[in-house]
Formats: sequence, structure tokens, C-alpha cells
Amino acid sequence: MVGAACAYYAARSGLTVTVVDRGPVAGGTTGAGEGNLLVSDKEPGPELDLALLSTGLWRTLAEDLPQHTEYEPKGGLVVASTGPGLDALRDFAAAQATAGVTAREIPADRLHDLEPHLAPGLPGGVHYPQDAQVQPALAAAHLLRASRAEVRTGEEVTAVLTGPGGEVRGVRTPSGTLHAPCVVNAAGTWGGELARLAGAYLPVLPRRGFVLVTEPLPRVVRHKVYAADYVADVASASAALQTSAVVEGTPAGPVLIGASRERVGFDRTLSVEVLRRLAAQATALFPVLARVRALRTYAGFRPYMPDHLPAIGADPRVPGLLHACGHEGAGIGLAPATGLIIARLLTGGEPPLDVTPFRPGRFAAA
Repeated sequence: MVGAACAYYAARSGLTVTVVDRGPVAGGTTGAGEGNLLVSDKEPGPELDLALLSTGLWRTLAEDLPQHTEYEPKGGLVVASTGPGLDALRDFAAAQATAGVTAREIPADRLHDLEPHLAPGLPGGVHYPQDAQVQPALAAAHLLRASRAEVRTGEEVTAVLTGPGGEVRGVRTPSGTLHAPCVVNAAGTWGGELARLAGAYLPVLPRRGFVLVTEPLPRVVRHKVYAADYVADVASASAALQTSAVVEGTPAGPVLIGASRERVGFDRTLSVEVLRRLAAQATALFPVLARVRALRTYAGFRPYMPDHLPAIGADPRVPGLLHACGHEGAGIGLAPATGLIIARLLTGGEPPLDVTPFRPGRFAAA
């Protein structure tokens, strides 16, 4: 998705773009995502600024791209399970509001107005109307189509070509050489590997997650609903397994259930323990789901960065190499802003926000 957004905005800026992917479109992390476009899980700071910019860009893209992207501005609902948890959630939302996030506290007796099937007894929550969802594989495909870029799937970049001064000259694949004055590293979880091919360094690590998919249902879940501890899991640097209930319906009918996080390398082994936890937490939030069949599950790898911020911008040691990766679980939502920034940098324009916190060189000392 991030690569597709970079291609889209770069092409719209007048550049000639070629996209190279070793697999099919959305064959990696994008195809294993839920399509979340969130501001609700981000504290005030650079990532939230990027998310708010992307929120507006997604609304524009939803008007320009075909309806088949399943863009749905349905909003999010974060619920607390305890009184102290609600206090913490209230403070978090108040801080977000100062940064431009719309957040509305929902008392316990009004929760069922938003979500009739929520479990009883919850003390309250916060509604985020800016949260939205998109079908990620479809959106990435339509972005690429709209970009009119040349798309080469099934080709792996085996080398980044450089000139006498270390500047980028293009890439090599098994099919031959592609010459270009600039290369954008939008390889997601594998961004660190592509950076190494160019002689650069990015500490991108895979963070595995599973999603449960139910049978098609009537719309029993209206918003993206998650437990308040999900925010802490997102911000955690722990490599250990973490699970927190995230439940949302889709226009097609199935309910998606997440979210788990653990750093186990690129191990795709099915974990029954993770699935058991996800199912238990989801049915605790929505008891109606206890009578529903889970049809399948899938796993993906989030591109984790130690400071939880993506690398966006020019590499300080390799002229012509730009990075756009390391968004962890927020890549779908942050893709448009990332693509716009990359396009502005490629054409010598002014980025739409301060990109200093995302500079790839911040890891050079490591």
C-alpha cells in the first residue's frame, strides 16, 4: 500500500514511475492487514500528525477511486473494562483533542446506542468519528492502476546499482537492469533487507499478527471496536506475545477479529494459543460472537521500528535512495501522507509537514 501511494503521488507530480514487487500486488503485509485508517490509537506527536494528514487524503482518494475499495468512514469506539481504565482513556482522548482529533466520551448507558451487541457492564468508552476502514488489497490495486505506473510483479530486486560517488543509478532484477536516478524503498517488513542492498541501514523487524475471520453476518458490529489496552500494545517495545480485542465488521459481512503482536522473526506457524486468546477476548466484548463460526485465519508481519516511527525521506549516505517503510501496523492508514511526502521530496517541493522525526538517518549511529 505504501509503495502504491508513493507511485500514485509521484506519477501525479509528473514523474515516470516503475513499481517492482517480488510477489503479486498486496501479496505481503498489505494483503494480511485489516485496512485500518486510525487516529484513535495514536498519541499526540509526529505519527498522529501523519495520520491526520492521511485521513483527509483518504477522503479525497475515496472520491477519486472506484467504490470497490470499500472505503468506509464508520468511526471507531474504544471501550474500557474498568473505572481506572476509563479514566486513563479519558485523559488520552483529551490530549489527542488538543492535536486535532475528534473524540467524544460515551457513558455506559449510551454505549449500546453505538453498538447494540456490546457486552453489558462496561463503564464507558470514547467514540472517534475520524476512524475509517478500507479493503487494503483492493485499494492498493486501484491506487497502482490510477497511477498508471509500470508495474512489474514477480520480480525481486537483487541489487541496488550505484555510481562512482555512491549515488543511486537503478536496480537489478533477474529480468535485467532498471536505470533510474531515484529508488524508493517501500518494501515494508523487508525494508531493512533492501536498505542493506544499497549499503544503508534501517532496523526494520517483523512483528507477527493473526486475524480471525468469521462467517458472513448481518452488521452486528457497526464500528471498529477495541479494548483500551490495545493502545498500550501498539506502543509497546516488547517482543513477547500481546493480544487485545479488536473487532470490526466489513461491508462484505465477515467480522475481523484481532489483534496479536509478537516478534518471532518470519515464522508463519499457526498459533492455536493466539487464536484462542483472540476468540475469548472478542466474545467477551461481543457475546453474540460466541455462536458464530470462524471460517479462517491469516497471519502477517508488521514492519516494526524501535522508536515506532516510520522511515520517510532521503537516505543521508546513499544519494538518490529514499525510504518509505517501517510503519508497523499503521501502513494502510499512513500510506497517502507518506506517498505525498515522497513525491514532494522527489520533485524538490515542500513536504506537507515536518519530516524531521521520520528521517532515515536517525538510525545511522547504530
